[in-house]
Parts: sequence; C-alpha cells; structure tokens
Amino acid sequence: MKKYILAIDQGTSSTKTILFDELGLAVSKGSVDLKTNYFDNGFVEQNPEDIYQNVLDSVRLCLNNFTGQGFLLTDIVSCGISNQRETFVLWDKNGKALAPALVWACKRSISICTDLIEKGQNDIIKQKTGLLLDPYFSGTKLLWLIQNDAELKTRIENGEVYFGTVDCWLLYKLTNGIHFKTDYTNASRTLLFNIHTLKWDTEILEKWGLSNLTLPQVFPSSHDFGEMDLSQIFDDNINISIPITSLIGDSHAASFGEGCFEKGTAKVTMGTGSSIMMNIGDEAVLSNSGMLTTICWSTEDRIDYALEGAIVSCGSTIEWLKNELQLFSNPDETASMAMEIYDNSGVYLIPAFSGLGAPHWQMTRKASIEGMTFGTTKNHIVRAALESIPYQIKDVIEAMTKDIKAPLKSISVNGGMTQNKFVVHFLADLLGIPLNKQQNSDVSALGAAYLSGLKSGVYKDIEQLSTLVKNQTEQVLTDSNNELPANGYLGWKEKIKKEIV
Repeated sequence: MKKYILAIDQGTSSTKTILFDELGLAVSKGSVDLKTNYFDNGFVEQNPEDIYQNVLDSVRLCLNNFTGQGFLLTDIVSCGISNQRETFVLWDKNGKALAPALVWACKRSISICTDLIEKGQNDIIKQKTGLLLDPYFSGTKLLWLIQNDAELKTRIENGEVYFGTVDCWLLYKLTNGIHFKTDYTNASRTLLFNIHTLKWDTEILEKWGLSNLTLPQVFPSSHDFGEMDLSQIFDDNINISIPITSLIGDSHAASFGEGCFEKGTAKVTMGTGSSIMMNIGDEAVLSNSGMLTTICWSTEDRIDYALEGAIVSCGSTIEWLKNELQLFSNPDETASMAMEIYDNSGVYLIPAFSGLGAPHWQMTRKASIEGMTFGTTKNHIVRAALESIPYQIKDVIEAMTKDIKAPLKSISVNGGMTQNKFVVHFLADLLGIPLNKQQNSDVSALGAAYLSGLKSGVYKDIEQLSTLVKNQTEQVLTDSNNELPANGYLGWKEKIKKEIV
C-alpha cells in the first residue's frame, strides 16, 4: 500500500494543500486565496477565522481531488503544516479570537521598537532571541495591542489570553482545543523565545508585562502534535483522523525541503524580495555582520540553527523597470536583453528603493543608477538591474561565511526569478559553485511533508531524504572561464561603500 502525506502551506495570500507520495512527488493539490487587509497607516491584518476557514477550504479541495483520482483517505499517514511566520493570533480558551491576526508585514509597532531600543533593550533581545527589535516580529506588535486595548491588557494579566503564531492557532482549532503547541522555528520569531535554552524567556516576558500571557508548549518541528478530525473538513459523519506530525515556519520548511541538512548549506528564495537562510549547525552563532540568528529546523534528536538575511529589492526592481521606465513589456525579455551586450560597461543599479537590507542596513539610502554615459542603452540598465540581484546575494553569503568561519558548501534557489537564465547563471559563476534547483516549486509544503514523514515513519532518516532531494534536483553549473561576475562585483562593492542619501 502506498503512503501519502498531507502538507498544509498556510501563506499570507493563500493556503496551498498538497498530498505527497513516498517519493516526495505531488499527487493532489488544492489552493484558496486569503484576504489580507492593508491600511494606509501601515497596519496589516487578517481575520483569524478567515485563516482557519481558508485552510479547511484548501484541504477539502485537495482531498476531493485525491479521492476523485481513486485514492483512499485512509492511505494518508500524517499531516505537516508550514505557515506564514511572525503573524500571530490571540484567543480565549473556547477558541474565540480576541483581536485581528496581526500580519508580519504590519508596521504599527515602529514607535514601540524605537522606545525599547532607546531603553537599551536591543542587545539583550539579540543575545537571547537572535533577532533585532523590529516591527516585523510578533512581540512588539503584541505590546502595541496591549497599549491600545485596556480590556485585552486586563485579560492578559488575568491569564485568560492564549497567544500563538498561525501554526498554533490552526492546531488548536483543528484538534478542537485539545492541543496548544508550536514548534521551535515559529517560537523563535516572536521575540519572546530564548533560542539557547529553547524556552519562553521569563526575563523578557516580565520586562514587557507578559508573565501571565498563556503561551503554547514548544516542541521540535517533527513531533506528535495531535490529530486532525476530518469531520471538520467534510459535513458528513466521516470517522477518520490524521496525525499532525510537523509544524514549521514557511522559510524554515523551504530550507528543509531544499535539503539544507548540513552546516554551510543554504537556500535563496528570489521573489519580490529575497530571503537567504544558511544552516550553521548545532550552535546558535550570533552575527556580527547584520544577520539574524534563528532555528533552521529540528527533529526530536537534532536541532540545526541558521543565519538569515533579507534583501529588500529583487524581482520588485525588474517590475519597476517595466512599469515606470517601460524598458520592456514582459520580464521574460530581460535575460535576452542583458545578453545582447558583453558586460555592464560600468553601469550599476543600486536597488535601494526601500533602503538596503542585510548586511548593509542602510534604510535611508535611495536607489540610484551609476556609471552612465551617452553610450548607455536600455540593455545596460536592464543588465545592471539583473546583476544587482546576484551581487546582493553574494554580499549576504560573504557575511554569513564570515560569521560562521566556514565556507559555503551548497546553495539551492527557488522563487520566480529563478526562471531568468541570466540571473541564475550569473549567480552560479559569481559564487563559484553550482546552484541546486528543485523540480518541485512548492518547497515549503515539501519540507513540512518531509518532517511529518520522519515522525510518522514514512521516511527512515535524513540520509534517505537527502537522496530524495538529490533525485529531484537539477544543477545550474558554473563557467570557470567567466570572469565578468567577479570583476563586476568589485565595482559593486565600491559603489555600495558610497553612502548616497
């Protein structure tokens, strides 16, 4: 009998549910869009019940497609959940939400972060959590809610409020309030969790007036979290339940799905922005180069940490060239445009449209195009924009390897920009190692499935998963004779040194 694993990938804009077979191949999918409320003042919210219903709808679509192909629900061995990180929900013991879900992108706690930094709390937060005081993370947005809702503050002081990231909220609802748990990766994104002791940090909680906040139990990403009753999915009296054996944040799940199993292995997601995560082994190394330290993934007998860096402008730079400068009508044209000229002729585009992220953190810097002459064509500008993506990734990778004092072993790439052949080949030649590219683009769901399968016995060990990943990976090879990326990078570093405000 074939075994299948259900993976729920709950993202900001939609929920994808995928059923994978033992080889890690998708056999059924269901995807449903999720509404997000964006406000002019930078607030970003979702309805917690909408998130839950969105998941039910997505799972139902996937399972109906599965049974429609002649498969049996009883062949599903376990379920894994990956989720949008940092977004959190507050609820009571009956599972009733007490506030909107505050989304990771919400900026409402900027002033709170500024105040905490002025009070000298940034160092202790970094030492304990590996993070920085920033509105991106859950804790400071929670403080904003307390400051602006007296009733909620009182209920927290009375121990009546449950706090959880999206994985925890879904688990609570899917298990009818029986299980109140999360995993190390999600807990590590809240500013409330000590990544060294692997416990909620009592000093931070006391400092922030959160000692009576009801927090979930925290476990490895691959663990027995409870059972999902399928009667919630289907209206009829179906008597089938599926063990939930993994919870993990989506970027961490992508790292696992990409096979980042060893120290020095990394993944790069190239979308609107870019997220880079490198496995740094079993010790939490704090960065001196502007990186975040986080928990990469964990099983019941192993915890791997990671350094993480975010690039603000990646695909968004190309969209700007299309929409505002109208240099092309379709981003697919950009690779051939870049290759129509030999090199960038000294033209650089610094994509600081919203400042520069890791490792520079020049948040007040403005975007610029430098080195232009009357001989500069639109192809030069397009090429400069595409080159800025590998250059920024190289900046982050160099900072990470400096922090861990070890070389980059391998790098896996995913996201929309991986379709651009110029970018991926330029990146491979610049880094000097082949790029790994998964055949399956849903790597977050795949990572959650792999971790679930480890606990439920579908997979024996990491070594077996490593073989599966290799079998589903193609490589973008390097051209050792291509010196243009390395030479161009020297010019990039000179331009970056010049602070332009």
